[in-house]
Amino acid sequence: MNQRIKSIFGIFHILGYLTLLFSFILLVPLIFSLFYDNIAIFNSFLYTFIGSLITGFVLYKFTSKTHLDLSQGMIVCALGWLLFSFIGAFPYILGIGKSFINSYFEAMSGFTTTGITMFTGLNSMPKSILLWRSLTQWIGGLGIITFFIGISSKIYGAHRLFGAESHKAETDRPTPGLVNTVKILWLIYTFFTLLIVFLLYLNGVTLFNSINHSLTALSTGGFSTFDESIAFFSLNNFANANIIEYIIILGMLLGGISFLLHYFLLKGDFKKVFKNVEFRYFIGIIVLFFIFIIGERIVSNDIFKNVALFSKEFWFVLEKNVRTVLFQVVSIITTTGFGTKNIGSPYFGAVAKQLFLVAMFIGGCVGSTAGGFKVLRIAILKRIADIKIFKMYAPRRALSSVYFEGKKIDDEEINRITTIFFLWLILILIGGLATAFLSQYGGFESASGMFSALGNIGPCYISVKGLISLNPFVKIVYILGMLAGRLEILPVLLLFSRKAWT
Repeated sequence: MNQRIKSIFGIFHILGYLTLLFSFILLVPLIFSLFYDNIAIFNSFLYTFIGSLITGFVLYKFTSKTHLDLSQGMIVCALGWLLFSFIGAFPYILGIGKSFINSYFEAMSGFTTTGITMFTGLNSMPKSILLWRSLTQWIGGLGIITFFIGISSKIYGAHRLFGAESHKAETDRPTPGLVNTVKILWLIYTFFTLLIVFLLYLNGVTLFNSINHSLTALSTGGFSTFDESIAFFSLNNFANANIIEYIIILGMLLGGISFLLHYFLLKGDFKKVFKNVEFRYFIGIIVLFFIFIIGERIVSNDIFKNVALFSKEFWFVLEKNVRTVLFQVVSIITTTGFGTKNIGSPYFGAVAKQLFLVAMFIGGCVGSTAGGFKVLRIAILKRIADIKIFKMYAPRRALSSVYFEGKKIDDEEINRITTIFFLWLILILIGGLATAFLSQYGGFESASGMFSALGNIGPCYISVKGLISLNPFVKIVYILGMLAGRLEILPVLLLFSRKAWT
């Protein structure tokens, strides 16, 4: 057996084991459907579960273990996400009769926590289908393979897989050992999820909807059980609709911040948290964007017209606008995608719509569940620019190395950041052109669709009905964009490299 065949067998051997583990996640909606849905929905999960088990068993049984290098770890990771999304699409196909392309899109959007949906009529959709959508996002939040590493110590090449799936950065670990670190992060993730469930339920949201919205807030995925998203609560006159929105804002923020920082916060190491440069950038960007957008609302829309200064009505109008703008800024920067207002509506002006696109690109923090290019990389790029400007007037002997938080950023990491930045631009161009060529949308709307897919965000300047009616080729481009954005592009590109498989 030559080396190429051995490598391919090794890749599919690990993939088989991961697929076996993945199968048991399907038991959650399967059991749930027994109590809340009809036999057709139950069967859709049952057949998917059986099919997943058989697929995993065949891949695992008829292949063999081999050495796994970094590039092969990336291939396993990319293939795993493609396969899990393929399997995860079948409950939609078998249970509610959706097309394959829309079902696969929905599953990939779920696992990558993008949140672009191909479905309407969510309010009346079977509960186990809604739960499955939310569960895909929660598992995808910290990473499907990361989840498996946390529950199984028998995953061969775990360090390679973790490195391929997770956002890389030089950072502290809570404890020595990868598995212990992963377990601690998942415990924190679960704790915050339960916290948001409790707070929502306490404020009048049903337990089912509390669970679903908590799963998709902490994962920064943004799938809702309502077509109206979070606006459902205010539109239906929930007594605590305003408080519910603030709770969702809290959930999105918790998801958008590095979970390693959460660890230090829970330990009481506040100094480490507030000295963190990425965290300060993250909060600073939110505040800056909020000020610009609320300022545009006040100046351009004259929201206080015919309202007495500091009257009761004044404070009511101010709070409503502050809450709405803050919600959407946090929703976009954390790449969650929940909505209380459509970002394409006249409520948001030209300044807001441009800033939302910038926020889609930036995304959340490294080590969070958020997508995007990442705040840390923006901060490092700024530092690189500062150094380049400094070198233009400084003596030749002056130091020109890039330091961040007291640590030197090596050339390999700088090259990786600039490579990902360049590939981001190329993929946005490809997706934007594909959308523009094969739809009736203009340049701004077309670009926003790929921004949304690649940044794992959800909302864009194309309506849900417009997205559903897109050409299948554009949907395939978006599917690849969602996967590339979640895995930070490079693992997906390696799938097309012959040398990476050997």
